[in-house]
Amino acid sequence: MFNGLCAFPLTPMNGESLDLDAMAGLVARAAEAGVDSLGVLGSTGNYAYLSRDERRAVLETCVIAADGVPVLAGVGATRTRDVLVLAGDAQAAGASALLLAPVSYQRLTEAEVFGLYADVAAESTLPIVVYDNPGTTGFTFSDDLHARIARIPGIVSLKIPPPPTGGVAARLGTLRPGLPQSTTVGISGDWVAAEGLLAGCELWYSVIAGVLPRQAKTIVEHAVAGRRDLARAASAELEPLWTLFRGYGSLRVTAALAEDLGLVASAPLPLPLRGLNSEGRDKVASAIRLMGLEA
Repeated sequence: MFNGLCAFPLTPMNGESLDLDAMAGLVARAAEAGVDSLGVLGSTGNYAYLSRDERRAVLETCVIAADGVPVLAGVGATRTRDVLVLAGDAQAAGASALLLAPVSYQRLTEAEVFGLYADVAAESTLPIVVYDNPGTTGFTFSDDLHARIARIPGIVSLKIPPPPTGGVAARLGTLRPGLPQSTTVGISGDWVAAEGLLAGCELWYSVIAGVLPRQAKTIVEHAVAGRRDLARAASAELEPLWTLFRGYGSLRVTAALAEDLGLVASAPLPLPLRGLNSEGRDKVASAIRLMGLEA
C-alpha cells in the first residue's frame, strides 16, 4: 500500500452536487490499470471544499469502486476534533489509511503540527500518511519535525513536495537519515516522479494517475525495474502536461484533461474554484492531440 503508485482522482462535481458516478468511474479505471493504492479526498479531490456528509459519500463510493485496491482517505480539517470525526468516518467506510495535511487558518507552529499527528495517531487504528503540501497549506515541515512525527506509532509514510528538478536525491539525502527505516517516502509533483523513484522514493503520490493511470503505471514499472532510460522516456512523453502543471497548477489542468477526455462532466470543480481560461483550455486540447491521448 505504501509502495509503487498511488493515484489521486478528482472529486468531480455536477453543478453543486457530487458526481458520484463519474467518481466511481475514475476510481474503477485506475484500479483496473493496476495502481497500488488510491489517494481519495486529497488536494486533487478538493477535500477542503466538501462537507462531512459529502466526504463520507465519496469514500463509500470509492471503496466499492476500488474493488479491493487500498483507499487512502484525506481527513484534513482546521480543527483536531473534526479530523478525528473524519478519521472515524474513513474507517467506517472501509478506508485502509489516512492522508493528513496540517490544514489551518491561523498559522500553525511546529508544536501544534506535532500535536495534531500525535492526537490523531493515538485515536485512530489506521496508518497515517503525512501530507506535506506547503503550497496549499502554507506550512513548511522542517526535517527535524518530519523525523519526530515519523517516530509516532502509526505514522507510516511521507508525501513530500517536489524539489527543483535534479534535486530529489539531495532532498532524500537530508531527509532520510532522521526517519525510521520502515517509513516510506513518496514523491509528488508529477514532473519529477521518474527522477524521484529512480533516486529511491518508494512510491509516487500521483495526480495524473487519477486520469491517465496506464501511462503513470508504465513510468513506475520502468523505474522499479531499474530501466532508468525507459522511465525517463515515459515521463518525457507527458512533458506537454508537465509544462501545463507547472504553469497552471495540476488541479485545473487535470480537471480540463478529464473533461476533454469525456471522463467527467463540464465544470467539475466546486465553486468558487473555476477551471482554466480559454487560453489554458486550448493548451490542454493541444497537449491531448500532441500526445495522442484517448480515454
